Amino acid sequence: MIWLIIFLMSIIVFSSRYIFLEPKLPVRLNTKIQTFLSYSAPAVLTAILSPIVFINDAELNLTISNSYLVCALFATLLAIMTKNTLLTAILSMGLFFIIH
Repeated sequence: MIWLIIFLMSIIVFSSRYIFLEPKLPVRLNTKIQTFLSYSAPAVLTAILSPIVFINDAELNLTISNSYLVCALFATLLAIMTKNTLLTAILSMGLFFIIH
């Protein structure tokens, strides 16, 4: 039963992505919807990362001893300066493994 659910969910996800990615299909979104959807990935990533970075042991932790916060700030600055995703990911993970 679980395999059936996984298979059906993968078909649903693939179908929803395929409709917008296949250039031969006549589905086009207008500019306002494209602009609106461009904010969804940063919003989702922020919602996922915020509790991990800022909350430690069920309370807000904004101290320098919070290695998640230090590495998130380092990754943000590095991403702004270099604009290289792979370099940012590798160096920020390396810093995390060093200080954690």
